[in-house]
Amino acid sequence: MAKLDPELQQGLATMTTAAVSEDALIAEDIDSARSRNLAIPMMQARLENAGRFSGIPLASASYRTASQCLAQAVYYEAALEPEAGQRAVAQVVLNRVRHPAYPNSVCGVVYQGYSQRVCQFSFTCDGALTRTPQANLWKRAQAVANDALSGRVMPDVGTATHYHADYVVPKWAYTLGKITKIGRHIFYRFPGSPGRSASFYRGWSGREILPSIDFDRFRLAASQQDDAVSIEPAYTPGLTVEPDVKDRHAVADVGGRIDTTKTWRLSIPDPVQLSAGYRSTLEGQGETQPHQIPNEETQP
Repeated sequence: MAKLDPELQQGLATMTTAAVSEDALIAEDIDSARSRNLAIPMMQARLENAGRFSGIPLASASYRTASQCLAQAVYYEAALEPEAGQRAVAQVVLNRVRHPAYPNSVCGVVYQGYSQRVCQFSFTCDGALTRTPQANLWKRAQAVANDALSGRVMPDVGTATHYHADYVVPKWAYTLGKITKIGRHIFYRFPGSPGRSASFYRGWSGREILPSIDFDRFRLAASQQDDAVSIEPAYTPGLTVEPDVKDRHAVADVGGRIDTTKTWRLSIPDPVQLSAGYRSTLEGQGETQPHQIPNEETQP
């Protein structure tokens, strides 16, 4: 196998399938991503296949473990994809098993980086595994996995080792060879000799291990996220007590509200009676006690 470009080799660990939920994106983001993905040209090199996968005894415990890991990849990465899209995802996993750049076991490929901040298949490190699979979709994923482990090949993706959803554009999409699009996923292979079929020569490791997942960290992360997005009560300037439906307090009013439970009442002072400065000004103008209301006793 020709060696990978050093920069590409260094970036392998971060070339994840991770994608934000489509529901979390606005239409402009999705449209922009699809346009940019369309602008990436298809690879002109001849499509080659990595060949049939074999080597795991069908009746062995390793086969059952490998089947579970591969079915998980198919389900959590492509449960709602067409059957061809699911088979393509399974083919990517098995292509990696045979490529020297990756672990040479099915579970090793699927769970690569599962305990790290960035993993290769996003469902192993983003908490998706805490969701119980839907029975009918899980059964279909198992069938796809078993077919792939039994040697069925998905020729449309050839030697693809990467894919991503069409509504995101990872940086690594510009560094690999774009092969095809199936369903919502776009598939890529390594450029040059590392992506040729001759580089997919490695045999199966001889054992499969399903790693122990720390589900508590997913639950903790989810609870912390919920706390972070909790909405604080809106502050309304001028309110000293909680609003009440019987209030006549205007929405735009920035004045204080009277708390009538505190036994005090609003009192507006009379500037004529209490302001010495006001009276002094009037006296200086030759006026005294303007607007005085006559006493009933002095009236004729």
